[in-house]
Amino acid sequence: MTPLEEARELLREFPVVDGHNDLPWALREQVRYDLDARDIATDQHAHLHTDIPRLRAGGVGAQYWSVFVRADLPDAVPATLEQIDCVRQLIARHPGDLRAALTAADMEAARAEGRIASLIGAEGGHSIANSLGTLRGLYALGVRYMTLTHNDNVDWADSATDEPKAGGLTAFGREVVREMNRLGMLVDLSHVAATTMRDALDATSAPVIFSHSSARAVCDHPRNVPDDVLERLPANGGVAMVTFVPKFVLQAAVDWTAAADENMRAHGLHHLATTPEAMKVHRAFEERHPRPTATVATVADHLDHMREVAGIDHLGIGGDYDGTAFTPEGLNDVSGYPHLIAELLDRGWSKPDLAKLTWQNAVRVLGAAEDVARDLQTTRGPSRARIDELDG
Repeated sequence: MTPLEEARELLREFPVVDGHNDLPWALREQVRYDLDARDIATDQHAHLHTDIPRLRAGGVGAQYWSVFVRADLPDAVPATLEQIDCVRQLIARHPGDLRAALTAADMEAARAEGRIASLIGAEGGHSIANSLGTLRGLYALGVRYMTLTHNDNVDWADSATDEPKAGGLTAFGREVVREMNRLGMLVDLSHVAATTMRDALDATSAPVIFSHSSARAVCDHPRNVPDDVLERLPANGGVAMVTFVPKFVLQAAVDWTAAADENMRAHGLHHLATTPEAMKVHRAFEERHPRPTATVATVADHLDHMREVAGIDHLGIGGDYDGTAFTPEGLNDVSGYPHLIAELLDRGWSKPDLAKLTWQNAVRVLGAAEDVARDLQTTRGPSRARIDELDG
């Protein structure tokens, strides 16, 4: 049996829990949520990284669908609700393949049924508009993690890719973390500044996740996790889910991406845009300046390092498909996960360790957050704190 065949066999028993997929935003941008125009029951490779046939081919058993909205939108909360509605519509349209999941037990039930557990993650604290009541509303609608920031600071937390303002978390930011713990919503530290990571680890009483981040020691990008933070995951119980985005995993791609982003802005486009017009601009730039290419081995290098620093019990996978213009060779779309598992088998990773990477760690961390919430809810009720009271 080849490593790729072994990988596919393993994924049939312990499928991938992927921490982050931006399909809902791609559907908003491309077709304004017209799900007939992008029917994911059929091959959508011309438009998307994601469809059900390729999720099946990739051995995906659970997916956190990101309900990302851009931080510069004036109506971030209703836009987030539209994204949640999109995920609900997708699940309703494809009941034979997708199952709504709110708990670790739901994830295991979906696996037993051969369906893909569909969870929701909100990408950016701007989606709660400085309101803990709104945070609770998102939880009630099914959101099971919130990334504290996206690319821009929020009033109560610093982003990895913005100028420092809060110095990490403010007093209100720490209250957000505590309220997320009380609810059972995972605190996601992808995108946040290292100072915010450390403050959140100090404030939390539940395990955290990094839904789509890699190792800063391997690729020096602020979106990645420093070793001192990875070293804290065993005590916290959290999970860092490696991402595949070339500009975060390959050092040569960091410099190229900075130039490509500037080219996008010069054309009046947001540097993260993936519309047809934006992709045309990207392709023209790439023809003039060939893009450094990441590979499956590039991603595996991050996992090898993260395993050495944090340990096998604290690793996962968060590809960021449909949220990035480019992907590594061999990980072109959601069908590519077996290639990564085969690469790790070649490097001597055991099947029990790979089962932790793909399935067990991610299920455990959600269950642990539920346990913490169950205890906290016996001692305190919903927080009524306001940002103006705590931060002045």
